[in-house]
Amino acid sequence: MNRRTTTLLASSLSLAAALAISGCSSDSGKAADGKPELSVSGAFMPEPVNADMAGGFLIVKNGSDTADKLTSVTSPISDDVQIHETKNQKMQQVQSLDVPANGELKLERGGNHVMFMGLKSTPKVGEKVTVELHFQKADPIKVELDVKERTHNPKTH
Repeated sequence: MNRRTTTLLASSLSLAAALAISGCSSDSGKAADGKPELSVSGAFMPEPVNADMAGGFLIVKNGSDTADKLTSVTSPISDDVQIHETKNQKMQQVQSLDVPANGELKLERGGNHVMFMGLKSTPKVGEKVTVELHFQKADPIKVELDVKERTHNPKTH
């Protein structure tokens, strides 16, 4: 090889290495589009006690450095799905709930939860109820809630 070819080859290898290194240095705590990276687990609905309303419970995990808010929930089973906050053993409807960066929003019995008002049908144990969670920043997430026995509590299982 002559000197010009060697210099060109060395420059090309240096550029390739620099590009590879810069590709590896992206912030792994953020999605490529800057939106929070959310996932849902443990979704369930106890079989409703009465035919008019039911609660929904789940965990929203945020695997990014960007906080978000759960702003609404929709479902074919009800035209009125509310987000409820429980403070001092009192339940009240709220406009949103925080999904902390690198944290979780737990919707659980005795705490914050989703409330389905005016059910169009009464789900039975073993069925699934589809919901769509809407967030301030992240794209909506469709989730199926497993209908469980009225006494079901994942903390005891």
